[in-house]
Amino acid sequence: MGHRTWGGRFQEGPDALAARFNASLAFDRALWREDLWQNRVHARMLQAVGLLSEAELKAILKGLDQIEEEIEAGTFPWREDLEDVHMNLEARLMELIGPPGGKLHTARSRNDQVATDLRLFLRAAIDELLALLLQVRRVLVQEAEKHLEPLFVLPGYTHLQRAQPILLSHWFLAYYEMLSRDAGRLQDARARLNESPLGAAALAGTGFPIDRHFTAKELGFARPMRNSLDAVGSRDFALEVLSALNIGMLHLSRLAEELILYSAEEFGFVEVPDAFATGSSIMPQKKNPDILELIRAKAGRVLGALVGLSAVVKGLPLAYNKDLQEDKEPLLDALATYRDSLKLLAALLPGLHWRRERMWRAAEEGFSLATELADYLAEKGLPFREAHHVVGRLVRRLVEEGRSLKDLTLGELKAHHPLFAEDVLPLLRLDTAIHRRRSFGGTAPEAVRERVLEAKKEVGLA
Repeated sequence: MGHRTWGGRFQEGPDALAARFNASLAFDRALWREDLWQNRVHARMLQAVGLLSEAELKAILKGLDQIEEEIEAGTFPWREDLEDVHMNLEARLMELIGPPGGKLHTARSRNDQVATDLRLFLRAAIDELLALLLQVRRVLVQEAEKHLEPLFVLPGYTHLQRAQPILLSHWFLAYYEMLSRDAGRLQDARARLNESPLGAAALAGTGFPIDRHFTAKELGFARPMRNSLDAVGSRDFALEVLSALNIGMLHLSRLAEELILYSAEEFGFVEVPDAFATGSSIMPQKKNPDILELIRAKAGRVLGALVGLSAVVKGLPLAYNKDLQEDKEPLLDALATYRDSLKLLAALLPGLHWRRERMWRAAEEGFSLATELADYLAEKGLPFREAHHVVGRLVRRLVEEGRSLKDLTLGELKAHHPLFAEDVLPLLRLDTAIHRRRSFGGTAPEAVRERVLEAKKEVGLA
């Protein structure tokens, strides 16, 4: 039957297809570093409480070091007949050092072992993602600052209809705020998962005199988990991470979607760098924003991972069930997807070429300054709802005549309402409208400049 941790109970081995279906080595091999770290700490604890001799500990640690060297060198003899990473490492350790290797699993189950490995792995993965998020947030702040002088004005949209003009810098900072919250969610998830399941054993704890506080501290956990059933039977920490990744990818997808739209000829606001676009196999004029489109699409992949794991855990009884093996594949894939998307955007965003004149004309066209006229009448004392109707009728007339707001004369304005006076004419200019939006969080240059300075401090650029 080979090396199986549970072989003594069975008279025959599993069906070949069942064995393949049961195996997790193909994906949990990614946890080998965490498993070696846990093994070393567990061994030292066993020796400290008298369950291993000094010589046995020394042999185990030496064997684990050799295993690490073999894996790093690519010479480790991974065995497909051993279902997971834990059994592979344990079997190799016993080959290298003999009977002392068989003592390493004392006071431990694969149930608490895998839960511990996964928390260690996620902790490191979150740290990497936080560093990448910081990098992208810095890029967003730098791009916001770069496009403040001279001002780059972008049409602002609601319902994908031109609404009011905004600064391109303000647009960049909107995504900066979203990604800052994404970082906060990952930090929160990291804090909650940073508890140690090790020592919970199969589900009920153990009768051996172990020191769970020692192993928790050595593995960098804040504390040991307080309930052994919960320690091995819960995966809400993985769901929380997936929830954070899902929201984060949704934000990246929205950013990608806007850049895809803005790069289309119908908008023409921005050009995507050549390194992040492809051509057409038949149409030589095409420049396709494939990377942005894939980021948009892969948001669904991360959402699928969250939904899939939610479906796995929704009806599970306590404590450990083999169903929980299904946590790793979607989780590892979602982590890699979000990581790569962040890396790509960090490289892509600084290479965007924004067409200032095209954006300015688009912001002037249509009736994006109509709100300025309504606000003007309200400031003169007209109830805003009435002012809204006055300007609405004015816009309807201009639409019928095929004219724009900037074509209006003072006489025409006064004909629509006597409160219009000479001081209304500057409001028909784009730069005036932008500077008027100086409320806290608004798009006026001084408000945006102040936020840029604050954000630079937040990400360590000032």
